[in-house]
Amino acid sequence: MKRKDLKKHINYLCGELLAECMAAADFTKKDNKQDVENVMLSIIKMQNDWICRLSHVEPGSRKLFFKKLKEDMQNRTDEIVEQIQNL
Repeated sequence: MKRKDLKKHINYLCGELLAECMAAADFTKKDNKQDVENVMLSIIKMQNDWICRLSHVEPGSRKLFFKKLKEDMQNRTDEIVEQIQNL
């Protein structure tokens, strides 16, 4: 996958997570505005981090770099989904 396509995928994924977070906040009766803002902020930071990492790939270790990025993306996405479910 090209970096350009991967960046589009990251933006799409983070957009979907933000939408899911807003939907969860709308459908809950709890007053958890601060928690929702914290989750949304962490999604935005995560997106910026991943895009920045993609823009600065180390030469020579590309395969290892993309494997690590994929693992980090999966783990962090799972954490965010869990936080959204707990709102």
